[in-house]
Amino acid sequence: MREDFGDGNSARRRFVAIGDSFTEGVGDPSKVLPNGVRGWADRVAEKLAKAQPGWEYANLAVRSKRLRHIIDEQLEPALAMKPTLITLYAGGNDILDFGTDMEALLTDYELLVARLADTGATLVLFTGFDVKVSAVLEPFKKRNTLYNQRVRDIAAKYGTVLVDYWCFDAYKDQRMWAPDRLHMSKAGHKYLAAQVLDHLNVPHKISPKEWDPPSRMSLREWERQQRRWVNDWVVPLFGRKLRGVTLGDSLQPRWPHPVKVPRKGGLKKLMENREAAQ
Repeated sequence: MREDFGDGNSARRRFVAIGDSFTEGVGDPSKVLPNGVRGWADRVAEKLAKAQPGWEYANLAVRSKRLRHIIDEQLEPALAMKPTLITLYAGGNDILDFGTDMEALLTDYELLVARLADTGATLVLFTGFDVKVSAVLEPFKKRNTLYNQRVRDIAAKYGTVLVDYWCFDAYKDQRMWAPDRLHMSKAGHKYLAAQVLDHLNVPHKISPKEWDPPSRMSLREWERQQRRWVNDWVVPLFGRKLRGVTLGDSLQPRWPHPVKVPRKGGLKKLMENREAAQ
């Protein structure tokens, strides 16, 4: 299913994004935007506003949130905003948790999708990418495969827009990923924004990043890089899991209430206007 948000016919335009770090924008740093990130959803909101002035945007996503948190904390606020466009990615953190019951997770995911689809808004869902980072995470691959197939089935059942992230070969390039290898880099977020806009038939000029082929690393360089990644990212990640804490525990949603996105200057312009008014 492909929607068309480029013709200017919709009277009320409100985009609400819900989910976790994928949608919050982690991996795409910003010095001026809330929570220090930008991300694909902000870029989509800005291009929507440029194509059709009057778009409002809220982003309730917070890093590390599990599906149950998204249902408990984001669903009702999202519904209350009466959105005309909703994006949802949820469940990725659950897949990486020890002991996750995948059938129960996917049942809850479908219930969430059903509630969102009942609004009549255009609903965008995403599959997950198989990140080839290390043998450390290979046991979770079967879970991701099951998740992706069920998301495809649910998207077809409820008539949603499906952005099949799993199929995008561009993400096989490690430069599309942040140093933690689990979140997209700036280039990765820009590419995904372009994919979402294409699925919604929204005009844009986001072009894929053109890189020279990556240089080959020596075995010693590769081993050093692997050790650094394990020490800097994997050990802290599993340490937080064992302690029952997350990076999102003290964070609030970046855009908790709908904001009108400036056609020129986008959300950075909005932040500048806020600061000037203080």
